[in-house]
Amino acid sequence: MRDMARMVLVLTTVCVVAALGLAKVYDLTEEPIRQALREELLRGVRAVLPPFDNAPDQDARVVNGRTYYVGRKGGRVVGAAFEAASPEGYGGWIRALVGVDREGRVTGVVILQHAETPGLGAKAADPGYLAQFRGKSLRSANWAVKKDGGDFDQITGATITPRALVKAIREALEAFEAAKSQIFTPGGEG
Repeated sequence: MRDMARMVLVLTTVCVVAALGLAKVYDLTEEPIRQALREELLRGVRAVLPPFDNAPDQDARVVNGRTYYVGRKGGRVVGAAFEAASPEGYGGWIRALVGVDREGRVTGVVILQHAETPGLGAKAADPGYLAQFRGKSLRSANWAVKKDGGDFDQITGATITPRALVKAIREALEAFEAAKSQIFTPGGEG
């Protein structure tokens, strides 16, 4: 019985020391990880919005569960960035960050995550491919790939990926249009 009590005591001590060690590592790494994630977000926002001089993550608005990162220059709203996502990619989820100006025209798109086939569907992440979305709005384009009668290029041998991306961007733009009055207030103070 004494051996059993000693084993429980040793095991408890090991568990407490391990838990304290993990807690200390968490404390030491929490802030650097948070800062790295913030910088990654801001890099993406800078890539899709016109130049801004504020901190869009601090001016973010959440409308209907979707986060809009509002960019300002000299106090005037220049646009918003938000996520477009679809589970319908060939390799699963495709997540993109879309930037729009005050009128809802796309100012940029970057891919945040995908699991598409290298050399095929992964070409949807190429800046040259993504450039075709710039300047388009919900009403100025037919949001489908050309193979389906739309305005956007598909990728030879990988139509599923562009279909999913175009659909995700269209749905995100529809959500933006529905929420625009809550994101951008009158007078440009957004």
